[in-house]
Amino acid sequence: MFQKIMVPVDLAHADKLERALKAAGDLGKLYGASIVYVGVTSSAPGALGHNPEEYRNKLRAFAELQGDAAGIAAESHVIVAHDPAVDLNQSLARCVDELGCDMVVMATHVPNLADHFMHAHGGQLATHTRASVLLVRG
Repeated sequence: MFQKIMVPVDLAHADKLERALKAAGDLGKLYGASIVYVGVTSSAPGALGHNPEEYRNKLRAFAELQGDAAGIAAESHVIVAHDPAVDLNQSLARCVDELGCDMVVMATHVPNLADHFMHAHGGQLATHTRASVLLVRG
């Protein structure tokens, strides 16, 4: 049913992604789908890397660890954005198409008042891509 699953990850909050990562791994195993872990960074130095290449190495190691833990084929893909906070939704939507992903599994938060004014990232992906989107809380 699914061939390639995209899992957007924020390495700064990897500890909060456990349920989404497990769901993605289980779906990958169930359908024999490959998984691509996608991270968005800027070219400016940050806590997760002094440059995009350092960030790319961290994301690659994360993807390998996840793939080994789930027993699935896993890869990583880095998006370098001018302003990740502003460009996130558009960057992820383009990535879904560029990588040929037919499903996105991502962590989400419990809805709050702010969600009535700004749409969540998962909702944006569901609206602007052809991929199925699974939002995992908790």
